[in-house]
Amino acid sequence: MASIHTPGKRIAELCKTFGINRETLAERSGLPAALIQTIEEEGHIPDLAPLIRISRALGVRLGTLLDDHEELGPVITRSGEAAAAPRFITGLPEPAAASTGPAEAAHQGLHFKTLAADKGGRHMEPFIVDIEADAVQEKSFHEGEEFIYVLAGSLSLEYGTASHLLQAGDSVYYDSIVPHRVLSANAEPARILAVIYTPV
Repeated sequence: MASIHTPGKRIAELCKTFGINRETLAERSGLPAALIQTIEEEGHIPDLAPLIRISRALGVRLGTLLDDHEELGPVITRSGEAAAAPRFITGLPEPAAASTGPAEAAHQGLHFKTLAADKGGRHMEPFIVDIEADAVQEKSFHEGEEFIYVLAGSLSLEYGTASHLLQAGDSVYYDSIVPHRVLSANAEPARILAVIYTPV
């Protein structure tokens, strides 16, 4: 089995391949160099928007930061395989966790488990996302569209200035350019299927 690459490791590999240093990537993406360093070295990602901006700056698809290898045919993820380990975690560390160090603080938030990391040339990114009860997440916005289906729990979707309550079995499709975030609605964990589309 191929070793799993985190987005941070992929970014570092691509920068080395393209001969781009961290400062240049920061300038091209409009992100602080310190944030890029944190993503590369600690694996902590505040939300999906930085990954999308970095992929744009590197001239690659978002999926390239998640790929293990290229598969041109169908990619099948068997039951239980996606739950083996999160590919990356987003969210902000809670104040109480901040003093314990990046490794522990990074585990406050949304755990993204990719369903098609081996599919080459894809334009959609399907994930199973586990949302912790105490997740702390900033609103983000980026190009593209998103579809969410609630598998378990209750979800609060903050979209622009509105807030929507979604229960298991509910779904929503929205434009990602509007500031948005998803959180647990009742201090209990939730699980969703999320499909993210970003234009080439």
